Amino acid sequence: MTAIGFHASHEQIHPRALLEAVCHAEEVGFDAAMCSDHFAPWSERQGHSGFAWSWLGSALQATSLSFGVVNAPGQRYHPAIIAQAIGTLAAMYPGRFWAALGSGEAANEHVTGEAWPRKEVRNARLRECVEVIRALLAGEEVSHDGLVRVDRARLWTRPEQPPALVGAAVSVETARWCAEWADGLITVNASTDHLRRMIDAYREAGGRGPIHLQVHLSWASSQAEAEAIAYDQWRSNVFAPPVCWDLATPEHFDVVSAQVPMSRLAEVVNISADLARHTAWLEDCIDLGFDQIALHHVGQDQRPFLDAFGTQVLPKLPHTP
Repeated sequence: MTAIGFHASHEQIHPRALLEAVCHAEEVGFDAAMCSDHFAPWSERQGHSGFAWSWLGSALQATSLSFGVVNAPGQRYHPAIIAQAIGTLAAMYPGRFWAALGSGEAANEHVTGEAWPRKEVRNARLRECVEVIRALLAGEEVSHDGLVRVDRARLWTRPEQPPALVGAAVSVETARWCAEWADGLITVNASTDHLRRMIDAYREAGGRGPIHLQVHLSWASSQAEAEAIAYDQWRSNVFAPPVCWDLATPEHFDVVSAQVPMSRLAEVVNISADLARHTAWLEDCIDLGFDQIALHHVGQDQRPFLDAFGTQVLPKLPHTP
């Protein structure tokens, strides 16, 4: 059975309103939740970027849902600090927390003032961070000298069972690479063929654990409104790597996305006023074999989406009760 989760978008929604939304998501039947850990939004129109780790503690306490977070250790965060954050949440809420680790984007990491490394360097840095985090969660004292440096670090509060460290990927090549070290895989919605190739690459390379999908969608009572919401809030998110990795500020994303056509946006966001169409899209994803699908309505008002999907979409999907 596939778990259907709610994606909490810190970039778009004030953290207090987002906490209310995730509580409501549980009330209407969502099975899980997740969020991303960003320093800035993707557009000045989105207008928020709360601190994910503070919010996660409140959200885990306020609900009984399982939660995941997508994080990029190595530049904005030292891996020992991320290991401590992961370890504390997993110790407080056993079995309810996982973390996905990726190589990051300049939009979040440039704030340290350090140079933004090439992709192969970022990947190598991520691998070092993963090994440091795993060792710390296992109770080891860690010293390390490489792309990251650690001096005699030890976690004094740890969970009995270390949580899953999931690999974040948007390409087939990265999915295959994640199989070397990850306890699962997470990606975002794309064509059925691309998603199938990513899953196959991960599994054929020996990848273990659950496979997660984040689905961007826009729903409203009319098609025109669904399109307007998506165009206002998410047209800055249509760019493939390396553009999305290397732009530095929300202003940059707004400038390059000013003339994005709706047809391009519809390639990355499921846009429809028809709930049956959304149900069919999700059924296709379930058929691919995803273990968890997190739904991200790209609008800033979440309650209409949650109510509609809770009553008319979730009951029609084979998902974890």
